[in-house]
Amino acid sequence: MANIYDVKASDVIRLASERLKDKLKKPYYVDFVKSGANKERVPQDPNFWYVRSASILRFVYMNGPVGVSRLRTKYGSRKEHVVHRRHHVKSGGSVLRDAMIELEKAKLVKSTKGGRVITPQGRSFLDKICKEINNS
Repeated sequence: MANIYDVKASDVIRLASERLKDKLKKPYYVDFVKSGANKERVPQDPNFWYVRSASILRFVYMNGPVGVSRLRTKYGSRKEHVVHRRHHVKSGGSVLRDAMIELEKAKLVKSTKGGRVITPQGRSFLDKICKEINNS
């Protein structure tokens, strides 16, 4: 039986993002905002929010209790400065927080005292995707 550690992350995220379109409601503002202070433009991919949600779901599956602060650090990147060269900048928290809330409403993750953890439904959702990728 294949699990999430045996398949490529890009394959899992791609297939999970397609399946999440039916389960999640995309916020209205996502098409108009940048994903962080380090970005110059809004995301060009029309499915950006679903891909980010699938990536968050995979990250929660693999790394236990996760909060928005840890996700901001993970999805952040470097910002170019003129004098100070490059420094790491955290990503914006609003898109991440709303994605986590939608994943909670879909009962794929649940909130605990230490952060959000994956539910049995979320684990099953990703395991089915991994099994399908492994069989093809």
